[in-house]
Amino acid sequence: MSRIGRLPVTIPQGVQVEIDGLKVVVKGPKGTLQRTFAQGVNLSLEQGNIVVTRASEEARIKALHGTTRALINNMVTGVHTGFTKVLEIEGVGYRAAMDGKTLVLNLGFSHPVRIEPQAGISFEVDEKTRQIKVNGSDPEQIGQVAADIRKIRPPEPYKGKGIHYLGERIRRKAGKAGKGGKGGKK
Repeated sequence: MSRIGRLPVTIPQGVQVEIDGLKVVVKGPKGTLQRTFAQGVNLSLEQGNIVVTRASEEARIKALHGTTRALINNMVTGVHTGFTKVLEIEGVGYRAAMDGKTLVLNLGFSHPVRIEPQAGISFEVDEKTRQIKVNGSDPEQIGQVAADIRKIRPPEPYKGKGIHYLGERIRRKAGKAGKGGKGGKK
């Protein structure tokens, strides 16, 4: 049996869970999330925990067992504490600012890039450390918004300028070979 799948999901104080067959609705202080899961797993509420069991030992169902439990755990965590993804800006003159709820990025283009937050997403900007925080309750949505922001100006390999995730290692390249070396034109 799956080591992740057999663990029960503990429901914290202030979170309500409704299970209707394969549909799960989780409500909490950070919002409401709902998802319908695939056939082959059984969901039940037992003593303040959500228990995920498999209907059969088929390989496809075994694969869904741990995944279903992890998705439900992310839903409960998201509506209770929320998730955050942090992006950093590198480069001279590159900066981010907030205009109300809108994120405004100056990234060397001829115009500032304005990003309106989707429903359930909020932005925070720390101008001293040049970090952008993407906050919300759905980790998939947060990851997609952060990836879309990073895609506007991905880090380039020579100087490292651009937007990257906090802790992301940028693979750097050496520049030109230099002047006055052997093998050059005469």
